[in-house]
Amino acid sequence: MPPFLKYLLILLVPLSTFGQDKNEELVAWNASSKLTWADYKASPDPRSDAAATTTTYLGIEYNINREGFSYKIQCRFSKNRSWGLHRTDYILSHEQGHFDIAEIYARKLHKSLSEYIFDKKTFQQDLKEIYENLMREKEAMQEQYDRETNHSINRTAQAAWLSKINDLLSLYQDYSAYY
Repeated sequence: MPPFLKYLLILLVPLSTFGQDKNEELVAWNASSKLTWADYKASPDPRSDAAATTTTYLGIEYNINREGFSYKIQCRFSKNRSWGLHRTDYILSHEQGHFDIAEIYARKLHKSLSEYIFDKKTFQQDLKEIYENLMREKEAMQEQYDRETNHSINRTAQAAWLSKINDLLSLYQDYSAYY
């Protein structure tokens, strides 16, 4: 696992269970509300060399009816599983980048599902494949982000990545209403 990031994925499960503890505090991604260090409530892992850890959930719930299917996607940050040891604005900006990448993939998932032509015989496998393919892409992007920025140490690459992330959020803006 990259030292600055821990992220969890929930595969096609009801959002009510969403993979978290009953008392877990979650924050939905919101363009007008960025993460703050007050959101990071977990204790730092003493065995980790990470400056911070960000845990996110990307979940989907779908319902099938005669006409096809409907769905609801959620992109959430876990306050109880995320921590910051070195709490600088710069590191927080890097961690926000990870949450923003999760949001990009929530939008891409919404785009893919909105374009899906429902097939009552294959929909379960189809939806699973759509989800899993996008999650593999998401994981690869998260890892590339950390690798190319050297976990935010490379300031030039970090600035370029934040610009790229903002461009992708804009590119998929039409798919931001997925809940």
